[in-house]
Amino acid sequence: MHIRDLDLNLLLVFDALLRERSVTRAAVEVGLSQGAMSHALNRLRAFFEDPLFVKTPTGMTPTPKAALLGPSIVGMMTTLREDVVSQAQFHPATARCSFTLCMTDMGELVFLPPLIRQLRREAPDCTLRSLQVPFGQIAGTLATGEADLALGSFRAAPDELFQQQLFMHSFVTMVSVRNTAVGKTITREQFETMRHIVVMLEGPAGAAYDNAFDEYGIRRNVYLSTPHFLVVPLLIDQHPDLIATVPLELGNVFAKLGTVRILPPPVALPPFGLRQHWHPRFHDDGANIWLRQLIKRTFEHYPDLPDENPPESPPRRRTRLTSVK
Repeated sequence: MHIRDLDLNLLLVFDALLRERSVTRAAVEVGLSQGAMSHALNRLRAFFEDPLFVKTPTGMTPTPKAALLGPSIVGMMTTLREDVVSQAQFHPATARCSFTLCMTDMGELVFLPPLIRQLRREAPDCTLRSLQVPFGQIAGTLATGEADLALGSFRAAPDELFQQQLFMHSFVTMVSVRNTAVGKTITREQFETMRHIVVMLEGPAGAAYDNAFDEYGIRRNVYLSTPHFLVVPLLIDQHPDLIATVPLELGNVFAKLGTVRILPPPVALPPFGLRQHWHPRFHDDGANIWLRQLIKRTFEHYPDLPDENPPESPPRRRTRLTSVK
């Protein structure tokens, strides 16, 4: 006798009968009519060649064979409920998992504080992990599941990735609060003459950022290039003659330190889009869907982040994208 000869739905009937000891109550539990329940019991009896459950004054009593089968079937049903069926839907209030996000140090400053607040409200037993990955390895990292999402300004993200825009960010120029040569605005001559700290963004996003200056014919007197944003305000504080142009959201964070102030650059640079990216392999994954929706709700009105989640707006896509779910 092969397992293909057994309708696995009958194990659900067996499990209910074993616990309820009543055809009527078991039928209610599994959502069958009493007639359908009786038919299912007859099919079980035929498969196992045993009455399995017999009517007694105390209810439907399991036969010795049913008692022998009971622990194995109950164990299988428990495994299905807890380890298989529970994974079909993601329940944030009770979930215990860790989400991994690819982002830069700038992304950590912008995304993590409000995201942590929201995650603690909606999924209190879930945790976060931040991962810095070279641009060329992002698609592979998402494909393997090592990371759930990538957040940032990836203007030329791999075509195989889904993406959704979160918000647009503009740029500001940071100067030391002790720099008296620059007033409330910075002239183009000052901008081109003063020494710059430049954060070298990897990949197409960095090239697009640099090209924005070239399009206006602006020359920057680059004194220091660094791959890290976090060191910029510290260096400007110690060397007040240095300046840097950074995304507005980051400039606001640094200005709160009290060592730098932010000004509009001498020309309006085109804004960049901040997006979340994910791999098609996890497009229909319940946990990934919920995380994407949480991030979209949290940041679609950035930097005016409300205490409560606003209604979610439909996602946009590039090339082959459909929906964030």
